[in-house]
Amino acid sequence: MAGAIIENMSTKKLVIVGVTLLLFQAFAFMVGGLIAPSPTTAVHYLATKCVDTTKHRQETKWFMPWGPNQCDKIRTFDEAMAKKIEANNIVFAVHIPLPNKEMSPWFQFMLVILQFDIAFKMYNQIEDGALATIDVGLAYRDDTVSEWTEMAHSYEQRKLSCNFTTAKTFENEGRYYECDLLPFMEVGSVAHKYYLLNIRLPVNERKKVNVGIGEIKDIRLVSIHQNGGFTKVWFAMKTFLTPSILIIMIWYWRRITLMSRPPVLLEKVILALGISMTFINIPVEWFSVGFNWTWMLLFGDIRQGVFYSMLLSFWIIFCGEHLMDQTERNRFSVYWKQVGPIVFGSFCLFIFDMCERGVQLTNPFYSIWASDVGTELAMAFIIVAGICACLYFLFLCFMVFQVFRNISGKRTSLPAMSKARRLHYEGLIFRFKFLMLVTLTCAAMTVIFFIISQVRADYLGGNWLHDMRKICDSAVEYRDTGGNSGEDIQLTTTITHVDGPTEIYKMTGKEAQE
Repeated sequence: MAGAIIENMSTKKLVIVGVTLLLFQAFAFMVGGLIAPSPTTAVHYLATKCVDTTKHRQETKWFMPWGPNQCDKIRTFDEAMAKKIEANNIVFAVHIPLPNKEMSPWFQFMLVILQFDIAFKMYNQIEDGALATIDVGLAYRDDTVSEWTEMAHSYEQRKLSCNFTTAKTFENEGRYYECDLLPFMEVGSVAHKYYLLNIRLPVNERKKVNVGIGEIKDIRLVSIHQNGGFTKVWFAMKTFLTPSILIIMIWYWRRITLMSRPPVLLEKVILALGISMTFINIPVEWFSVGFNWTWMLLFGDIRQGVFYSMLLSFWIIFCGEHLMDQTERNRFSVYWKQVGPIVFGSFCLFIFDMCERGVQLTNPFYSIWASDVGTELAMAFIIVAGICACLYFLFLCFMVFQVFRNISGKRTSLPAMSKARRLHYEGLIFRFKFLMLVTLTCAAMTVIFFIISQVRADYLGGNWLHDMRKICDSAVEYRDTGGNSGEDIQLTTTITHVDGPTEIYKMTGKEAQE
């Protein structure tokens, strides 16, 4: 391989570049750890049961859970049965955000997860493979006096996966199933201040709609959005780093063009990697603050896909160009067998992302995980991607091993050289080995980052359920024991009265049961 500029740079300049990059990285970590707040916030909501008294629903009517135009409410379904209110006339209403708060474009996205509170009844148990049919509408407005504007409406199905941990006997009636979380909604832009969800569970025994789903008591939602403070720090970092990367790229390519020879393949790939890095760092998110760009999540995924594809290709070409096996290289076509699978895998992930977030551009309630076929397809994509990543990393390790073996073979000819020539080649060999180890370290860190990001996503979706379930189990246990223990129980949940949300606190004895 013709000497690339990274090999021809003096050790002093290379050390300066490396130390500068490390300082930038340390600075970014310090900003993230000391200045930036937590990336996301999860807010819990308990849906209010509203009564739809209209007989003919020709126009869309929105039901507010609180405020001056709040709906007619019921507390329990027993109250609905006493008043002869049918299930089809009950609307679960959720206002996002909580009272006296506003949503902001700085939140960037809004992910909503749903959980049913289902009580066990001997004669109304959850059937195997039960599907809950949900008639859901989403509306928005930007002040507290204007009318609601419909944003989306859909009929969705979610498969229930619930377990009853105790014996199914009459004595245990009223205890709750432990149900898995259900993906519910994802919006790629938070352009409005207030959002309203109206959820219906239509019942049609003839068509087997919402039959065999148990006795649903309540609907709980958790809304996850990016923190505004984190968004501002993130935007500031991207705005600062993008010009820095551009300056480095211009300086680098200027050095290449000043050389007497044409650029080699590795130098071209480094430039392409810098361009992809610039593409992912350009702070176009600033425009999402002023415009309702719901496609920003999909665009972000595409940018990440382009960057990681280029990064994986760079590692392969970087190792291949340093094999020193006397094979004619310095041509991109030589690596088509290695780069081709990377491009194919990235294209498969792009198709998978389009099946999820592409559809959500028109229907935010769609989820590929909601159906068995979609779940199997999604898992197949993820498993194939994981297998390809492992095979890629093993192949990269093999290439680095070949580089080290070839370099060790070249060292046998060093003693016959002059001292100055020998020192020059020993420096090159040391630099080769160092860059190979850095390459493997970067690849390993990329895999670790992917795993941590997946664990983080699972934590955001599941940790709140664990906390809520402990509170609910404590309340149920206290109720079942009749409050004989004499201990006060603290329930911090939200109910709706005429004058707005209040808190239940320190309920004891008979009052707690009621």
